[in-house]
Amino acid sequence: MLTSIRSLMAATVVAGCVLAATPALAEDAPAPEAKPAFTISGNVALVTDYRFRGVSLSGGDPAIQGGITLSHSSGFYIGTWSSSIDGGALYGQQELDLFGGWTGDVGHGVTVDAGLLKYVYPSNDVGPADYWEPYASVATQVGPAHLKVGVNYAWKQKSVVDYTGKSSDNLYVYGNVDFAVPKTPITVSGHLGYTDGVLAPGYLTGNGDKSGLDWSIGASATVLGHLTAGVSYLGVDGPSINGFTDDTVVGSLTLSF
Repeated sequence: MLTSIRSLMAATVVAGCVLAATPALAEDAPAPEAKPAFTISGNVALVTDYRFRGVSLSGGDPAIQGGITLSHSSGFYIGTWSSSIDGGALYGQQELDLFGGWTGDVGHGVTVDAGLLKYVYPSNDVGPADYWEPYASVATQVGPAHLKVGVNYAWKQKSVVDYTGKSSDNLYVYGNVDFAVPKTPITVSGHLGYTDGVLAPGYLTGNGDKSGLDWSIGASATVLGHLTAGVSYLGVDGPSINGFTDDTVVGSLTLSF
């Protein structure tokens, strides 16, 4: 609660009179400021290419992205994130992700994050495209390095299919490391992921391989308060298709709030 200057001056005069008339007492420690039960965070970004696990979903072209998350002090949260895409008739021109979960410190500097994610494609024209994917990750801090390992799993669904149209599933496991360069606004990042299922890079390119790796290495820097600029080099296993699964450099500009 804000205090007016007039009220503050009056309180100071009264306090001075009381202290002058009584022996000095030890000052009471200020009460800790109560944290809000709910907080809202979000971001808006422009990327030169939307790469999902190494595969371009924007046809190798730039994409506009953004999201917002409502978090509770208990660790539970819900949110949404969206990106422009080039998904043809099946996926349309927009991806909308809806998610909810829980995150928190489970001891010894270890943070757990687990929840359920739904991929929604509002502008698709043919067939089922939306699908669900539970996720979980464990992260910790080692000096200036933030380490994270995680897993996502899409069970058999009508929209997760193989070449024959039969429902299938998809497993994705990954590891990330983010190294904050001391005394600079720069963070160097590395990523390695492994897909087992119909969303593997090789399977999406038509070579029939239902497993494959994706990787990236890059750096980002906070340039103006909440504005972050980044650049990464990405690659995947399997055939190299220009604007889809070829190795590429992706730049990003993100405003967080």
